[in-house]
Amino acid sequence: MVAGWFAGEGEEFRLLGTRCAACTSVFFPREDQHCRNPACAGGELAEVPLSRRGRVWSYTDSRYRPPSPYVSDPELSWEPCALIAVELEAERLVVLGQAAPGVTVADLTVGMEVEVVPGVLHEDAETTWTTWHWRPRGVKA
Repeated sequence: MVAGWFAGEGEEFRLLGTRCAACTSVFFPREDQHCRNPACAGGELAEVPLSRRGRVWSYTDSRYRPPSPYVSDPELSWEPCALIAVELEAERLVVLGQAAPGVTVADLTVGMEVEVVPGVLHEDAETTWTTWHWRPRGVKA
């Protein structure tokens, strides 16, 4: 999806954020230019792997095809998916993402523990666009 937003495979898969050395604020999507904290004069920004686990903060289902820059084939029918806002454990930061394939809003509750896993956003004959998905703990995608 976007280079530099995640790395690793399997149990090593992580979203990548940045942390300000001056105020310790963590950002996702990553910030490479300046600290976004308005109360901070700014400090060096370092890449940090984010927590793999968090708790469902909110969720909904996506019943329409998102507009560009979302990548999908307009010739194919749209498959609805669950969208989950997850509060990461250590960072106390909310990150939005799709649920893992097969997970619907009926499977989710606010406060449920989920983990980040690699996923496929879209693929065609030449390219596979990778992304992250949120999967309830104990469920295999």
